[in-house]
Amino acid sequence: MWDTLIIEPFINVLMAIYSFLLNVFGTSENMFGLAIIIFTVLTRLLLYPFTASQQKNMKAMQDLQSSKRWQDIQKKYKNDKEKLAQEQMKIYQEMGVNPLGSCLSFIIQFPIIIGLYQAIIRAMADTPVPLLKLSESFYGFINAAQVVPLNSHFLWMDLGQPERLYVFGFGVPTLAILVAISTYFQSKLMATTPANPGDQGAQIARMMNLYMPLMLGYFAYSFASGLAVYFVASNLVTILQYALMGKLNWRNLLPSRKTEEITPTTRKS
Repeated sequence: MWDTLIIEPFINVLMAIYSFLLNVFGTSENMFGLAIIIFTVLTRLLLYPFTASQQKNMKAMQDLQSSKRWQDIQKKYKNDKEKLAQEQMKIYQEMGVNPLGSCLSFIIQFPIIIGLYQAIIRAMADTPVPLLKLSESFYGFINAAQVVPLNSHFLWMDLGQPERLYVFGFGVPTLAILVAISTYFQSKLMATTPANPGDQGAQIARMMNLYMPLMLGYFAYSFASGLAVYFVASNLVTILQYALMGKLNWRNLLPSRKTEEITPTTRKS
């Protein structure tokens, strides 16, 4: 069921793009890497309604939690968790805000993202059994003889292998570094200022912003570079989407400075 509904459609879209590029340019050099980038752009456009809905709900939650009424009930019922929860739900209903809206949007996107990863990995098959399984996934409009075996070289990379750029004999994982940096910039630029910076949700968000770039950077370092190309392209397209929406928080890239209030003292004459 998972293969039929998620992975196979993505594989066929990716291979259709690759086949189109082969027919247009007449060469397979760099075409599969370009197909992955185009595929990434199309999937980000597909997910745009969920991204916009998630951003809208996060903004509504931030405005609500910054309101005086919300802050008042936090203080009034700080020792009565049950009553606090009831009052919070009442405000959610009155303001038309779904506290789970952001989570639901992510839950919808998550299987699509996992399917994309698996489709890219399966499309880069280079041994007989995976190649046979790949060809069995094609729909009738895909010319298997044309696209398999595909040319997995893109720029200096073999998309089926972890990427290394050799400089003076040393293999530098440049793509892994780009994945980590672009993921960090994406998380920082898209982060909203929490109403309560010290609460558990804000702390979890800060931890995710720290660990996610490291985790994806490790994946890019360890797995096929075709996946890393997808990571970088996805990060850049997502940043561009949010920029066009006017939702990027450029201040987050600047180091925070704490200002101290100085109480003036009077001299005794």
